[in-house]
Amino acid sequence: MSADVTPVVVRLKLSLLRNGLRQSGGRRAAYIASAVVTLLVAALQLLGLIALRGHAHAESVVVPLVAVLALGWAVMPLFFPSGDETLDPTRLVMLPLRPRPLVRALLVASLVGIGPLFTLCLLAGSVVSLAHGGAAYVVGVVGVVLALLVCVALARAVAAANVRLLTSRRGRDLAVLSGLVVAVGAQLVNFGAQRLGSSGLAQLDPAAEVLRWVPPASAIGAVDSASEGSYGVAVAQLALGAGALVALLAVWSRHLTRLMTAPDGSTLQSADSPARERTSSGLARLLPAGRTGTVMERSLRYIWRDPKTKAAWVTSLAIGLIVPVFNALQGTGSIYFACFAAGMLGIQMYNQFGQDTSAFWMVALTISSARDAYVELRGRALALLAVTLPYATLVTVLTTALLGDWRKLPEALGLSFALLGAMLATGAWTSARFPYSIPQEGYKNVAPGQAGLAWIAIFGGMVAAALLCAPLIAAAIWLNVSAVGDTWAWLLLPAGAGYGAALTLLGLRLAAPRTARRLPEILAAVSKG
Repeated sequence: MSADVTPVVVRLKLSLLRNGLRQSGGRRAAYIASAVVTLLVAALQLLGLIALRGHAHAESVVVPLVAVLALGWAVMPLFFPSGDETLDPTRLVMLPLRPRPLVRALLVASLVGIGPLFTLCLLAGSVVSLAHGGAAYVVGVVGVVLALLVCVALARAVAAANVRLLTSRRGRDLAVLSGLVVAVGAQLVNFGAQRLGSSGLAQLDPAAEVLRWVPPASAIGAVDSASEGSYGVAVAQLALGAGALVALLAVWSRHLTRLMTAPDGSTLQSADSPARERTSSGLARLLPAGRTGTVMERSLRYIWRDPKTKAAWVTSLAIGLIVPVFNALQGTGSIYFACFAAGMLGIQMYNQFGQDTSAFWMVALTISSARDAYVELRGRALALLAVTLPYATLVTVLTTALLGDWRKLPEALGLSFALLGAMLATGAWTSARFPYSIPQEGYKNVAPGQAGLAWIAIFGGMVAAALLCAPLIAAAIWLNVSAVGDTWAWLLLPAGAGYGAALTLLGLRLAAPRTARRLPEILAAVSKG
């Protein structure tokens, strides 16, 4: 029976893929588009690696690239746990399967997909760029197979070791960090490319010398060793790759055995432990009394617990920090880039009622007047300020420290506070005027048919916020070009803080009556997801 397990699991993988594409035309179009883009990137990388053939520092590029690729395979199951249904072996727990044939079957099934094809193209291009001579190509064929199997086994071992986490709510929350990883990774790649472009590929030589002995990069490093005639070194590097593969398969098999035989205790509760009464957390005790504190606590809990809200906040926090800091590190930044943090975080004020979805009816029942609506909006704005105000300040100070331009710190802080206040004001108004639903399932952040509302609310509000900040921007420009700028520029800090606070209060006052009048329309709009 074990001989039939591998083709059965491969057919299962193909059936899961085929049935998933049949669910909807949108999913099919997204898969085809992603496949086309991935293959185009793979083809471009293949051509780029082939163009490196004969370059003096080809190994310094190829070996670290393979190491980074393996790192990507290792973290993929942690941040994209739903990308492959076969990553969860507990679905096969009721079948009479032994770990060894199951490992072999799942390893072969893992080679089916866009990811392995992309990896194969990159590894093949790496071999072409390094191989010189027949022996090097023979070593390259073995190295490609070893490196590909190590990458796949690494992903499987990580997934099996963390399957209990990945199938829990905390695991789904961990997937939220994928946006942060992608954003930081893109900036690191951009920063590294600029540094290499200015200093040359020789900077990678020390890293390549170390990584050529680290699997699976060692399997590709063996190709360069064989090209230089160091066949003993090449054999040792291939042996390291083979040893890593055997070790990963053993770890994977051990975790599979534990998963197939041990009960899941994550949902079991001790019978003799009494249920603990819920008490107010330390954070709740610090919040204001009355409705304001209740609204703030609810909003902060949304940020911490709701996956979609958490994803939006994590992305905004990451990009708001990355853009000014990385530009400052590259020497091309400006202190005014620190306002980007206030802008990204201010966006979270838009569509405040959309995160409630159909549960907004409970909020609507508590609003009977414009005063109630004002307190509701004020509590949400204060909850947002509790995070954005210190964070925007931190980003501004950090950017200033990296640039060494402390003279303009009050000016940059004043502009950030003004922009944040303007976005809170416009966000409160657009939340009442252009609400839209946020689907709880899938990756879409806008319900079908409401994309226009989302574009109007976000981009229209951002343009309006920029226009509202025009007086303070004009004052900053005048102080920078005038002779008295160095003396009076510090006034922009209190002026910006006061102007932002005034805009926020005005926006809340204007949005409250509209919110109270449009409660049924808002509920209908946010309940479509």
